[in-house]
Amino acid sequence: MRPGARTGLVLLVAGAIGICLIRILIDRDPTGVIGLALPAPEYARYRWVSALNAAIAGVALSVSGLLLQALLRNPLASPYILGVSSGAGLGVMGAFYAAYATGAGDPGVAGSAVPAAAGGLITLGVVYALSQRRGWLDPVSLILIGVVMSTICAAGIMFLQHLVPTGLRGEFTTWLMGYIPEDTPTGSITLAGAATLFGLGLAFSMGRALDIVSLGDDEVRGVGLSLGPTRLLLFTLAGVLAAIAVTLVGPIGFVGLIAPHAARLVLGPAHRALVPGAALCGVILLVGADAARQAIDLGAGRMPPGVFTALIGGPLFIWVLLSQRNLH
Repeated sequence: MRPGARTGLVLLVAGAIGICLIRILIDRDPTGVIGLALPAPEYARYRWVSALNAAIAGVALSVSGLLLQALLRNPLASPYILGVSSGAGLGVMGAFYAAYATGAGDPGVAGSAVPAAAGGLITLGVVYALSQRRGWLDPVSLILIGVVMSTICAAGIMFLQHLVPTGLRGEFTTWLMGYIPEDTPTGSITLAGAATLFGLGLAFSMGRALDIVSLGDDEVRGVGLSLGPTRLLLFTLAGVLAAIAVTLVGPIGFVGLIAPHAARLVLGPAHRALVPGAALCGVILLVGADAARQAIDLGAGRMPPGVFTALIGGPLFIWVLLSQRNLH
């Protein structure tokens, strides 16, 4: 790892720690004045849980986006844009509806993890298969099919919403807009955090393989790397990480697009630095969005964090799209 990358990683670590501290300390008094203060002991856990959920989801989404961008060699790839988040969301919504229909109660993170992973991976597989043209991935088709699959999954989610009572429907709507919970059970956070750390470590260990697969199939074969198993492993890892994030915070968009690009600006193209760098950028982005949600009150309640990520990610997506078009 080059010295400049090490310096960049140190700065990103400091930024991630700083934004997490701000989220924990940010406080609004009864008159609406914003300040920084230690929370009362009875409220401290809620802030810690919120920060942990946002940090875990930020890492999972950003690493998932980085893997997809490298594997598909497309800077526009991300779990949200390719429909993976929506597919995982449909899986989670299916789990919640099944729990409601059978009277089984809230399935929680553990009970919705497998349906989320299944939904995300199936969607990713369909998008990848339909984007092939004569054995090659067509970047334009990839994005268009991803958007269409996302729309189809969103329609499935809305269908399930209308099968439940109005009160539960409102909870589903809030979740779909991106919701960082403050009361997640400790066991669920531990499970999600451990799985995300494992995925992060696996992605980091395959940093050189990611450098190679992002170049082209000929380069992969030239160095003797087995393309099929490597691609399958990394695609599966990307889908599972996106599913973990969706089970925690809902289908929040654009984190998987923004964080890898931000990390490249700071660290360069080598994936050994990019994997932890993208993870740290994801923490900064999503925990920062949650902090902004706590600080901004326009009189109609706190905005979902997905609003802030979309306001940043939407223009960035357009900029990257136009940049790629100008290159060709």
